[in-house]
Order: sequence, then C-alpha cells, then structure tokens
Amino acid sequence: MSRFTIEQMRTFLSVVRLGGVRRAAQALGLTQPAVTARIKNLEDMLSCALFDRTSAGMKLTKRGEILLAHAEKFEHLAELVERDVVDPAGVEGRLRLGASETIAQCWLPELVSKLHGAHPKLEIELNVDVSSHLRSSLLNREIDLAILLGPISEYSVDNIVLPGFDLAWYTSAQTADDRDALLRPVMTYARNTRPFRELKELLFERVGPDVRLFPSSSLSACFRLVEADIGVAVLPRALGEDYVRAGRIREFDPGWVPSPLQFTASYLREPKSQLTGTAAEVALEVALAYSGR
Repeated sequence: MSRFTIEQMRTFLSVVRLGGVRRAAQALGLTQPAVTARIKNLEDMLSCALFDRTSAGMKLTKRGEILLAHAEKFEHLAELVERDVVDPAGVEGRLRLGASETIAQCWLPELVSKLHGAHPKLEIELNVDVSSHLRSSLLNREIDLAILLGPISEYSVDNIVLPGFDLAWYTSAQTADDRDALLRPVMTYARNTRPFRELKELLFERVGPDVRLFPSSSLSACFRLVEADIGVAVLPRALGEDYVRAGRIREFDPGWVPSPLQFTASYLREPKSQLTGTAAEVALEVALAYSGR
C-alpha cells in the first residue's frame, strides 16, 4: 500500500464536513476534479470505498467512518506539529479573513500587516461584508475567521470578544439648529444588521413611527450624506473623528445614544486550526492597541 498524504487526509475531512465535493473544493481552493482525484487516489491506496455515492449525495461507508476517526487524530497531530515545531515565518497556506466595514475602516490594515509580518508566506484573502453575511460564510466554511458584530451563538463557534465601538450622533457642520434633528432622515447600518434593528426600535419608542431611516451597507456613504446635509446619522465615533476634525460634520446630543457595538473574532472549533486561532488572538491584540490610543 502506498503512503497517503496530509493533503489527502485534509481533503477527505473537508468532503465529510462540508457534505460534498463542490463545497470542499471551494473551501480548499481547488477544482472539483482535483478533489475527486484525491479521494479516488486515497480509496485506491486503501483498497476500499470510503463513500457511497448516491443521487442524495455522498455518505460514508463503514470503512469511511473508521478512517474518519483516524483522520481527525491525524489532523490534530498535524496541528500540534505546526504549533510546536514549524517556524511561523515558514507557515504557508491561505487564511480567508472576513471583516465588517467598521473594522475595515479602523484596524484591519494593522491586523493584515501584523499577520503578514509573522507569516510572510501566508496568503491572506479578505472579504469585507455585513455581519449577517459573514456569519453565514463562516458557518458554511467559506471563510476561516470572521470579525463581526457578535458573538455567534453556535456550539461549533469560538468567539473572542473584542473592544467595542461607542456610537455618536452626527449632523452637517452647516446645520446650526439641532431641534427636531431626529425627524430628519437618519443614516445608519444596513437593514439586515443588529445596529439597524436596535436603532429602529429606539427611534420608534423615543421619536415615533414617522421616523425615516436610510440604511446603507457603506458607512463612508453615510458620512458623506450627513456632510451634504441630507440628514443625520448615528455611527461609530472612531470613524467620525476625522470628519469632525476636518470641520465637515459635527456631533450633537439628542439626550440618548444606542449602546456600543460589540465585535468578536469568531472561528469554527472544528477543524481546529492553530493558524486561525493565532490570527484571532492577534486581532484582539491589534483591537486593544487601537482602542487604547
């Protein structure tokens, strides 16, 4: 019997965990024929079928279930070797990193720089999106690490709590009178986000049902609309400071403000990845440094 490879074991585990060749290929950055060939070669080496292939999908055979238990131990051992033996500068592979726009506009560049400095051979793939999409991408194993409005309440996910972002109300620097400011259009986060839902409830309670919300997936667009005096906004103070210093917008106080935004660095517990866990810890370091400056 020929010796199997780490790549074959990881491919086998991906097919099992993701439920098929297509999703495994996407997660591994391979073509479907390449994944199929690895599984076929592994079966040939072991002289047995690992999957029953039916119209309903791929189901493990009894020998496939036995291999799964061994493959998970094999994977854990490989992670220990990477943690204890491999020089970080020699770590290769790909880290699929997802982040919300708030993070992208604040400290994401510092995170990428620090990760690249520690792992110069690592390929870092970035995806900036709203938190609800990032959550789905993580659970579907389309990204490895999500920095999003969290935590994700799933048993399969580990969450590292990051420093929060205080919100502030903003209006155009051209506007001198703040009376009835909240009766103007209110720019804020996209409709399918937690900040939008919480703000809508607070505005309905404090202002009334006639309030007008202008949700957007682009926070920079929200600031530009405020600057153009289209309406007001409640957005992270960390993002508004530069606009205020430049005299383009200003803060105002209607007597209340939504609670701070809470972000987490979230990743799947299985397969356990030393690299992903390390990247999450680095995200915490960078976030703490950013919040403390």
